[in-house]
Order: sequence, then C-alpha cells, then structure tokens
Amino acid sequence: MRAITVRDRAAGVEGMSLTELPHPHLAENDVIVRVHASGFTPGELAWPGTWTDRAGRDRTPSVPGHELSGVVSELGYGTTGLTLGQRVFGLTDWTRDGSLAEYTAVEARNLAPLPADIDHTVAAALPISGLTAWQGLFDHGRLAAGQTVLIHGAAGGVGSIAVQLAREAGARVVGTGRAADRETALGLGIDAFVDLQADRLEDVGEVDLVFDVIGGEIQERSVALVRAGGTLVTIASPPPVQPRNGRAVFFVVESDRARLAELAQRVRDGRLRPIVGEVRSLEEAPVTFGPGRRARGKTIIRVTDGQ
Repeated sequence: MRAITVRDRAAGVEGMSLTELPHPHLAENDVIVRVHASGFTPGELAWPGTWTDRAGRDRTPSVPGHELSGVVSELGYGTTGLTLGQRVFGLTDWTRDGSLAEYTAVEARNLAPLPADIDHTVAAALPISGLTAWQGLFDHGRLAAGQTVLIHGAAGGVGSIAVQLAREAGARVVGTGRAADRETALGLGIDAFVDLQADRLEDVGEVDLVFDVIGGEIQERSVALVRAGGTLVTIASPPPVQPRNGRAVFFVVESDRARLAELAQRVRDGRLRPIVGEVRSLEEAPVTFGPGRRARGKTIIRVTDGQ
C-alpha cells in the first residue's frame, strides 16, 4: 500500500516521503480501514508517539495522521460493533501507524459509524477537533448556559467547533484570532472578536472559561482573565501558573465512540459545520506539514476515492 512515512526525527518535514509499505497487521479487537480521507495535526512530528511505541522502542518508518474516515475492509478476532464494508470515522492510536496511508489498523472502539450523507472529507475533520472541543468545554471546563467563554483561535479547526458547541449550550462567546479570521469567526456566531495583533486581550474582562489552543504569552495573559471559580483549559502546554481562585487544566484528547456519533448527528442536523480548508492528495501531504504554514480551517488529505 501507499503511505506517507517519517524516518528521521532530526530531518522533520524533509524526512517525510510517499512510500510503499506492507499491508497493516490485524490484531485482536482491530479493524483494517481503507482510508478515504485523513486529518492530521502539524505538530505531530514533535510527539514522542510518532517515533516510538508504548515501550519506548523506535518504530520508524512510521505513518503520521490520527484522524480518518473510510470503510472497514477487515475485522480482527473479537471485534464487535462494526461490520465489513461499513463507513466509519475516528481516531487511530497515538503510538501506532496512522491514517496517512491507504489502509490502517485501528482498535474498533476508537471508531464510530459514519452516516451515508456525511462526506469523508467532512468526517475526517471531526475526530480530534470535535472531541477536543467537547472535552475542553464540557468535561474539563464545565461550561454552562449563561457563562462567558473566551476561545482562542476561534476560526481554527478546534476553535471553530468549540464556538459552535458553546453557542448551542447557551454561553456568551468571545473569540480571538488574526484580523483575517474575523469574518469567519463572526459568521460562526461569536458575540465579540479580539484581534490578537491589534486589540488588547485584557479588555475582554473576566470570563468563566478560557479555552486555549495557542499557549505561550497568550496563555499567560489569559490566566488573569479567569474569574473566581473559573477555569483555563488548554491543549497547548501545561500552564505554569494557576488562575487566582480558579483552576487550570491541560489535557490530551481521548477517543469516545458515543461522542463521535453525537458530533456526526449534529453535522447531519445542520447544528455543526466543521470548517474544511484545503483538500490535498496523499502525494501532497508533506507540503501541508511545512513549518509556520497557516491555513484557514482543517486541512484534509484525500487518500483514496469512493463512498
């Protein structure tokens, strides 16, 4: 099969290439998915799991990409809940070969059925961004109706979904980004937009929840905006300082089949619209990992064609 592989951590993006790999091994409770579309996180090349397995052993050449949408082509021993030929979407394991390949092995529990009326390119934009947004807002941030949430990167893959979920939950939403993101963020229904390059973040005032996807200075300045009893939730890096009379939470997204199904239903109902940016071919995937590259919405790799 064809796959994008990384072989040398020091080489970074330059070490990515389109290669031929053996068909993936089918373990107990696994399924093999013929991948139609894949999503990824540009920072994956810095993750330990991209280079080593759970025991810390080198596993290169490895296949990046951890979001997928496709069709079940094989069932492993003990697999339940999925059938051959079924359309599915979800997350691959952080320390196993990922979704930038024509076929990949995934634990069945990490996949959810994909309704026939959702395109694979849309579904591939949902797993990490959708689950991260949900878990950050509600599981860790405990967002409730009537509260105010500050969402950094409101026009990005995670931020845009977080905005829509927060609005549906009855929260007041303040979004941040660059000037070019303003119209996209306002179109999602935010109540106010902060241009991080031109506006004063401190003018936002106190909020019940900060959802941070940026880290660094922006995260540090956001700590002071959390009101008593509030929360700063981040996926960027562990906060060095806790909010006064509040709390800070750093988390890594976890797979959740039931929640994936709920997100898919929201897409079908028109209540949730993932912002799909560029759609590239598998051959073009290495270009999309380029350092400093900014693209609006979620970049998706079309791996194979089909329904």
